[in-house]
Amino acid sequence: MKIKYIIILLFTILFGFISCTENKTIAKRDLSSTPETKSDAKMESFLDSLTKIMTLDEKIGQLVLMSTDWEKTGPSINDNYKKLIEEGKVGNIFNAYTAKFTRELQQLAVENTRLGIPLLFGYDVIHGHRTIFPISLGESSSWDLKAIENGARIAATEASAEGIHWTFAPMVDISRDARWGRVSEGSGEDVYLGSEIAKARVKGFQGDDLFETNTILACAKHYAAYGAAIAGRDYNTVDMSDRELRTTYLPPFKATIDAGVATFMTSFNELDGIPASGNKYLLTDILRDEWGFEGFVVTDYTSINEMVPHGIAKDNKQAAEIAINAGVDMDMQGGVYMDYLKVLITEGKVTEKQVTTAARRILALKYKLGLFKDPYRYSDETREKELLMTPEHLEAARDMARKSSVLLKNSKQTLPISKDKKVALIGPLANDKYDIIGSWSAAGDRYTKPVTVLEGFKEKISNPDNLLFTQGCEINSENTTDFQNAINIAKKADVVVMVMGESEGMSGEAASRTNLDLPGNQKELLKAIKKTGKPIVLVLMNGRPLTLEWENENMDAILETWFPGTMGGYAIADLIFGDANPSGKLTMTFPRNVGQIPIYYNVKNTGRPYEANGPEQKYRSRYLDVPNSPLYPFGYGLSYTTFTYTDFTINKKEYTFKENINISVTVTNTGAFKGEEVVQLYIRDMVGSITRPLKELKRFEKVMLEPNESKKVTFTLTSDDLAFYTKDMSFKAEAGNFKLFVGTNSDELLETNFTLK
Repeated sequence: MKIKYIIILLFTILFGFISCTENKTIAKRDLSSTPETKSDAKMESFLDSLTKIMTLDEKIGQLVLMSTDWEKTGPSINDNYKKLIEEGKVGNIFNAYTAKFTRELQQLAVENTRLGIPLLFGYDVIHGHRTIFPISLGESSSWDLKAIENGARIAATEASAEGIHWTFAPMVDISRDARWGRVSEGSGEDVYLGSEIAKARVKGFQGDDLFETNTILACAKHYAAYGAAIAGRDYNTVDMSDRELRTTYLPPFKATIDAGVATFMTSFNELDGIPASGNKYLLTDILRDEWGFEGFVVTDYTSINEMVPHGIAKDNKQAAEIAINAGVDMDMQGGVYMDYLKVLITEGKVTEKQVTTAARRILALKYKLGLFKDPYRYSDETREKELLMTPEHLEAARDMARKSSVLLKNSKQTLPISKDKKVALIGPLANDKYDIIGSWSAAGDRYTKPVTVLEGFKEKISNPDNLLFTQGCEINSENTTDFQNAINIAKKADVVVMVMGESEGMSGEAASRTNLDLPGNQKELLKAIKKTGKPIVLVLMNGRPLTLEWENENMDAILETWFPGTMGGYAIADLIFGDANPSGKLTMTFPRNVGQIPIYYNVKNTGRPYEANGPEQKYRSRYLDVPNSPLYPFGYGLSYTTFTYTDFTINKKEYTFKENINISVTVTNTGAFKGEEVVQLYIRDMVGSITRPLKELKRFEKVMLEPNESKKVTFTLTSDDLAFYTKDMSFKAEAGNFKLFVGTNSDELLETNFTLK
């Protein structure tokens, strides 16, 4: 009898509840009457028993995450990694999907290792899996938490059907610097909105029970303060006070814990002179001891190794020591835990207990997913065929693309366009399938599945003679070969629609930019078309705020669609031709130029504040060459209809700390179109023990109104909503005077006041 079966037999006799199954794993038990996630006691007993018979090498193997070669070669893995899986030295794999491929890899672990511990499969499912939704920044612009949660739910359904257990999302970094390409992956600049969206995405990915096979583990990233990289340059240094860290950058991470997030990912940046993957203050003092996080922490790609060029570790061995002692459980692709943890234990620099604890955290989540009950439960080819890109999923993606789009300008009611008009469709992104789904598009098909704007327009315009198309220019080129064709068709049209923006690779990771104008000669083409005198609608696709002063002055209408995803072309056509009404609102401020960056709405006053409408004020906090104000403020977005706000009231003017503040406002649709409005509530604490922002978003509600319909919108605040980190770093509200604002964006607001006593 093989030694493996002897071990399993002894283990079964000793502990009495683990059976040797046909797939040769110690972990598959008859728990059909009690799903794993419902019984912590059973799980703890199981993990106790399992970790007692695991060797140190097997425990270390659970701390190792390696990639397949999928991105380069399709579904394959190199022979060295296969060998390491079979030796129990790699317990987790990423960049592996499809039911067939994940089953093949799972068999390596389950059938060929001593204990048959199943692999955990991870993947970057960021804004959809096969059905691609708008980029995350775009989704955030919907301000629709239910739709955002549903998008994550659909992504989890599709990803889990292809064998994936774990996504490296949501990204919850607050960012106020549009130069940083990774703003495309987040929810913008605001702490409150970002925290609410973070919770919605976690709930969407993880559902109500991880044991269900349509759920995947979520991962809050990048911990922490990655969005504050100096100069907006990816991977760059971050330096800030503990007050700013806790006020702005940590709350969305805490929100994910409150939502039950399973895992955390460290960031690439340093904070207070210590890289995040070696930062004990972040990973142990705050995450474990203060917040009570019980899941596991994984690094970002090779970030333990990167502590060497950071200059905090002399070599990879020391980097491994720093990381494990700081609180990192799993090493992504670096190989340093596999290479050095055992020797570090021998040298007394790391304890086996630390390794056991980390392994146990990882094993616990494998258990909760049901992988010990059935390692292949996610690798189901029947489910895979049934659940990918269903009509329901595609319609949800189309709806989200509509909700995410932001109408930035619409002079003289240029939009919507009548379907009997002759339309010239021009621009490098007008018939582009590849770029329309944006960066981090997971397993999305860039070549055949996405619907282009041209295809969307053809669905709306029944007379083919009324739709004229040419590309006009490229995304990032000085080639003017097609300029004349574009001018010619513009002259023949009643209205011109220009579809312009970035390529998918111009935002996202490692895609920082110092020039946020439309790239290449796109603006020059706009200027040429402008000379025709025809009304122009500019449709934008991009992963970040752009600098659009000239466009704002010269275009008749501007529609920001971000990268709208698989169904983007249909959604844009729905909006352009009036079958849907734009309702998105910006979650990042648009600067006038790059010199204003970082720019965001909830700034603090200076001792010399500048009054934009006052007399000449030289010695004030201002620029000489541009107003302080942004081009488009946070929360901004137009509609084809109009909304008025009236009867803004609070139930009284003075409150104790124990009383609720009840607020109401009546919103009326005063236009001709049915439309949705995001009603936004802000506060200002007038005097504090530390300086306070001019405005802070505290509540919002999205309401649908028919023409001439009114709705009374109510909000409730408590003193907890007024709390902040005071002078002594206590988190509490302080007595005093407050302003309260409500309105359509962070600039256009009604105002009242109250006192907290």
